[in-house]
Order: sequence, then C-alpha cells, then structure tokens
Amino acid sequence: MKIAVVAASGRVARKVVAEAAARGFEVTAFVRRAAEVDGAAKVIVKDILALEKSDLENFDAVVDGFGAWTPETLPLHTTTSQHLCDLLSGTNVRLLIVGGAGSLYVDKEHTIQVFKTPDFPAEYFPTAQAQANELDELRKRDDVKWTFVSPAADFQADGARTGKYILAGEEFTLNAAGESVISYADYALAIVDEIAGGEHIQQRISVLKA
Repeated sequence: MKIAVVAASGRVARKVVAEAAARGFEVTAFVRRAAEVDGAAKVIVKDILALEKSDLENFDAVVDGFGAWTPETLPLHTTTSQHLCDLLSGTNVRLLIVGGAGSLYVDKEHTIQVFKTPDFPAEYFPTAQAQANELDELRKRDDVKWTFVSPAADFQADGARTGKYILAGEEFTLNAAGESVISYADYALAIVDEIAGGEHIQQRISVLKA
C-alpha cells in the first residue's frame, strides 16, 4: 500500500510513518520544513495548504497529522482537514485524521462531550473545542472516506509500544484497569491497522491501552 502522511514531522505522525514502514507500506512524508523522517521512502517539503489534488492521487490512504496549539492557529484544524477533503473528494483514497479525546461523549445519548464536563482542564479546552469543530465539519462530508481517530485521555508520547489496544467508538471508554491511556506508538499501530483493514468509513473511532 502507498500511504501519505501530512504534517509528518510531528511526534505522532512520525510514529505512524515508522509503523507503516515497518509493515512494508511505501510511505511518503509531507513536511512544512525540511526534515528527516525515519521510515519514509520519500520526504516532500510542502505546506499542507499548498497541497494539490495531484499530490495525493496515487495513494491508498492519507494520514493527517496536523496539530495547532495557539489561539490564532487553532482554527487551522478545520481549515486543513477540509482542504484535504476537497482534494480527496470523490476518490477512493482514505483520509485518517489524528484527533483528540476531548470530543468523545460521556453519555449514551451523545449530548455531552468530555471537554464540556466540569472537571476538564481549562488549559486544554481551546484545543479540544477546535478539534470538536473539526469533527463536526467532517461529519458533513459524505464525499470523502474519512475516519477521525481519537486517542485516550492520557496520550503518552514516550509510552511503550505494547502491540495491542482496545478499539472503541464515540464514547469515552476505560480499560479493565480503569484507565484512559495509550502511547503514541500503540495509537500509530491502530492507525495503520485501520488503513490495512479497517472499515470505519465516515466514522469517529477511539483507541486506548488494552
């Protein structure tokens, strides 16, 4: 399979590149600034908003690893993913979005999201709101084979790769130990598994440590 990872210099995206390459996939990394990306067969320096349809047409899947953290850049979560949707509209190329946990629901009716609960840390609220908005806009796209992948609440950059995980859905889920945690490495494994054989088209899924 041929995979493109956009915004590939980020820490999660780098794990996805490495995992996909280890599985024998041909990975092209798109980066904003020149950088080495371990496992990538090719690295292309091109800003995500400068990408054109021709840049992505020969891939089986595109992984969007874009992240923004400052108030002025947070709306780019939606801007960038919608740009990718426009480029992939009407094609069979899958689009997988690295999402957040804040937009998961805490009730079966799907009316209350994690980031709107009283104990949610205020410092993470803007990012969670931005990614929730991104997901809302994705839900309007029936012309793209998108999948939004939310990690667990405790998303551990340096956590171990255990090689297993729990695949969940729209609702905030705890494992048998009562934890909502996953490493970047196991999250990347879940992304690559979804590319290889997942069928969650136009859905949000979530993953956590088994």
